[in-house]
Amino acid sequence: MQRREFIAAAGAAVSSAVSPEVSFAAPTETSVRPRPLVFPADFGAHPQTRTEWWYVTGWVQTQTQAQAQAAAGAAPALYGFQVTFFRSATGLAASPSRFAAQQLVFAHAVLGDVAGKRQRHDQRIARAGFGIADTTEGDTGVLLRDWSLRREGSADASRYTTRVASERGGFAFELSFAATQPVLVQGEAGFSRKGPKPWQASHYYSEPQLRASGTLTLDGRALAVQGRAWFDHEWSDHALAEEAVGWDWIGINLDDGSALMAVRHRRADGSQFYAGGSFRAAGGAVRNFRTDEVRFVAGRRWASPASQASYPVEWTVETPAGRYRVRALFDEQELDSRASTGGFYWEGLSEVMDESGRRVGLGYLEMTGYAGRLRT
Repeated sequence: MQRREFIAAAGAAVSSAVSPEVSFAAPTETSVRPRPLVFPADFGAHPQTRTEWWYVTGWVQTQTQAQAQAAAGAAPALYGFQVTFFRSATGLAASPSRFAAQQLVFAHAVLGDVAGKRQRHDQRIARAGFGIADTTEGDTGVLLRDWSLRREGSADASRYTTRVASERGGFAFELSFAATQPVLVQGEAGFSRKGPKPWQASHYYSEPQLRASGTLTLDGRALAVQGRAWFDHEWSDHALAEEAVGWDWIGINLDDGSALMAVRHRRADGSQFYAGGSFRAAGGAVRNFRTDEVRFVAGRRWASPASQASYPVEWTVETPAGRYRVRALFDEQELDSRASTGGFYWEGLSEVMDESGRRVGLGYLEMTGYAGRLRT
């Protein structure tokens, strides 16, 4: 998955953590180079890189809703969710002081009520350390106050658990995600290119078709829920090429057990700078896409009253695995992350149709750089 401008607000949100004179390595310098990913070590944090994120999206519904849907053949009553933890190296030189902020940790949590067309959102930021925020090397373990994401089990049988509670947003969830398929390594053995230059790349893997279950709490009312999820973990020194302003990304769990990811990076004029993606049929091999094999064609747009940005909320996405129509389940899924990662972006639960118009999957659509160029 592609992520957001979470360096941009760091100085404002944690004013004592980062000096305005701090600078990172020149664009030609990077610790991200082609290599096979190794698990479980690469499930953990990579603090030598500039940016990193652990990201879970998906949908859930109550057992009663699932039974009613099956009996009536109706569209499901769904809740979409997203929880993302970010790690950002500040660029400060090593210091013996335990108060020196070497790493910052950010988090976003979102719950979308499809029937009510309402999205609830909360966000956090803290410097790593002091038992307040941390990212663990060697395996997935991320903490930000009382929010957390952890992994256990063998490399091919991951089980993730996340806990989020937002008094301000009136929601909480405690969810587990069990792997039903092997890890999906993106790009060239986990080396995912973001442009033609060697440093325009990340390390990236996914865990699609996770079986989700747990408890969702809305305004004090607890609901037992179940559904499907998609997990991404990505780390890099240069997440966005200087030629690009943002990206469009989809991660889709198809109903037949297949997994589809596609992404394009955009120039300021809206044209495609670079693209990629992958497809894996259930039980099949991964088919990675070349940059010239992916095409995003924008459809209907929605104008945000908050940011004034205009987002395409319907897309036609052409890939070697097929031509799909991606449509937001409701339009108002823009997130205001100015209190943490620094800007606006759109990310929400969407349905996917095949060329006949039949719905074949659900997943998340993310669009960044529409309210201003990302700063990474």
